[in-house]
Amino acid sequence: MRVDNYGQIANAYNVSKARKAEPIAKAGKVSDTVEISNAAKTFQVARVAVSSASDIRAEKVAGLKAAIEEGTYSVSGKDIADKLVERYFAV
Repeated sequence: MRVDNYGQIANAYNVSKARKAEPIAKAGKVSDTVEISNAAKTFQVARVAVSSASDIRAEKVAGLKAAIEEGTYSVSGKDIADKLVERYFAV
């Protein structure tokens, strides 16, 4: 697109020269406050408790490792299919 007559366009938008920004009047000292609800405090306590708990059950892992190494570990196809379906349809 070609604009031939910039002067007319500038006049239409009342723009001729760049103007300096006008200073804003300074407001008095303002402080922000935050209030945390009881539900949020309870959630935080629960979150800390869950994050500090171990996700790994060492006894179960040791038993599974031993079964795998001995060749006695087996899972039925039905168990795998049930777990897949359960996780797929879980909301």
